[in-house]
This record gives sequence, C-alpha cells and structure tokens, in this order.
Amino acid sequence: MLAYIHIPYCDSKCHYCSFNTYVDKFDTREAYMKALYTQLSFELERFSATPNSIETLFIGGGTPSTVDPALYKPIFGLLKPYLQKDAEITTEANPNSATKAWLKGMKELGVNRVSFGVQSFNADKLKALNRAHNPEQAKEAIQHAHDIGIKHLSLDLIYNYQGDTEALLLKDIETAFTLPIDHISAYELTIEDDTKFSATPEVRQEDENLAFFVTQEIEKRGFKAYEISNFGTYQSRHNKGYWEIKNYIGAGAGAVGFLKDKRFYPTTGIEAYIQNPLQTTEELLTSEELLTEKLFLALRSEVGIEKTQLSTAMQKKAEFLCQEHKLRKNATHYYNDNYFLSDELALYILG
Repeated sequence: MLAYIHIPYCDSKCHYCSFNTYVDKFDTREAYMKALYTQLSFELERFSATPNSIETLFIGGGTPSTVDPALYKPIFGLLKPYLQKDAEITTEANPNSATKAWLKGMKELGVNRVSFGVQSFNADKLKALNRAHNPEQAKEAIQHAHDIGIKHLSLDLIYNYQGDTEALLLKDIETAFTLPIDHISAYELTIEDDTKFSATPEVRQEDENLAFFVTQEIEKRGFKAYEISNFGTYQSRHNKGYWEIKNYIGAGAGAVGFLKDKRFYPTTGIEAYIQNPLQTTEELLTSEELLTEKLFLALRSEVGIEKTQLSTAMQKKAEFLCQEHKLRKNATHYYNDNYFLSDELALYILG
C-alpha cells in the first residue's frame, strides 16, 4: 500500500499548472493539517492498514515546502507505526521555500527523498513559466539537501516550451548532472484547461525530436529511463507503485485514493475540506476500465503487463507485436522498450 498527502499551498501559480493549488489561503495551514490528520486516521481504517503495511509516503502539491515541519509532526506520528522500516518517504519542494532549516526539519521527521520542482536552469524560461525561484536557488537547495544527508534527490525539468532548443535543454541537463541527484523527471509541457497558458496554447512547441533528444542526453549520462518521463540510478518506489496499480491512500483537498476497484476523491476546496475532511466522492471502476489503465501504465514503464491479465485475443495481438519487435516478453510478462510508442501499442492490443 502507498500513501499520498496533498498540500495545496503555493508561493505562485505556475502558468502551466492545473493542480488544485492556492496562493492566497496561507492562514488556513494549521487547520488544514489538522483536517489531514482526521482524514488519514479514517483512511487507515478504511484501507485496513496494519503495522508496516505502507511501503511509500509521498507529500506532493502544491508546494509542501510552504508548510513548516512542525505542522507535519503529528501526521508523521500517526503514520509511523504503519510505515515499513525501509519506507521511501518523499516530499516535493520548491527551491525558494526549501530552506536548509525546512529540509533539516523534514529529514528529522523521516523524509529520505526530496523531489525539487526546478523545471529549468534558464532564468528567462523560469520567469516565463512564472516560477518563484532562480537558477542559483535551485542549485543551492539541492546542495543543502545533500549536505544534511537526505539520501535520494530528484529534480523536474520541462521541455517543449516555446523557444526551447537543443542547446538550452542540453545546458539544463548538463547543469542537473553537476548536482548530487540520483533521479530526473523530464516532462513535456502540456496545455491544460483553466491555466494561464490555456489562453496562449502556442507557447507549447510541437517538436517530438526534442523528446528524443532529452531522453538520449539524460540516458547517456547514466540515468536509465524506467518510465516515459522518469530516469535515474534510483527508481522511485512510489512512482512504480502507481504504475503497478497498487492500493493508495489519498489524503488532502484534491487528492485521489484507490482501493481495489474504487477511487476516492476528497473535496477540492480548502475551507470545505477543513470543515469536513471525511467527505469523499466514490467512483467504481469496471474490470475493463482497470485493465485499460493497467495496460497503458504498464507499457509506458518498465513494469510490463502480466500475460494472464490479457484476454486470449489481446495476447494474440501482443504476440504479434513481439514478432514485429515492438514488444518483448518473458515467461510471465510483456514489456515495451520504446515508451514513446506506448499509447499506440496499448490501443492496438485493446483493439
């Protein structure tokens, strides 16, 4: 089982961001963290959590580094008996708010992995994306996290923003590899509804060659792709748990939980969530919907799909793809090595 905690506060709203985040409700943080405690207590029962049953904990957002470690302390106290001894405990962080004191406080609570929202080391690009930090802050925050002994460090990069070139992205990648990281997430810019960029969709470049370029440049430096957007000498166990469709608790305004064949959606508004953190909407997934999701996720990552999960007709199509060297197989699974073809391959198998 996995656990996810959503922190909906941000210093600034990035122009591409469609997540449930707020830049004007910081006065609610203490009440929100208490509501999180209430919901987590309920979810531990709903998921029949037992000691050492939570493999990974991920604190995402929003910007978790906008909340003081002291406010996280009761939540860590609640979860501690349920966390496995070697649990991967990740927090996202923005370079401008992930101070050395904040990082130290989170490490003392048990955090052993930090994912930094860097996006670029180009100052002009950061401004255009409405990021709240500059390149130097990004480098310093990652170095601070390393210096205080946080074991696993990751950073995000974005590509295919207008004006992105191989030279600019190469400089981003080269700079990333001067830092003490063991993981990179590289995302292609997408234009989502109700974002600042939705009014100017032309800011997204349509250059598939840059996707191949980014992948090649990261991989040639020793970070293997284990999913279409994720690379590292360390592979995030939390990420892989999602792709394997493991059960996961989702706590917080705008989070999502999943148990067997049901999704749980807590309310998105901060005030409404504080008022009633146990109010969730449920979605029942059919076996066909679950299989479709498994197939799409499995083929865009190294997780692969179990043969026994596919119908005879689907297996026949997968075998044909193996003959055409589009998939590979072993005794139990089918695997895809070209993640950029994952959607097409999944659609073909689903037929």
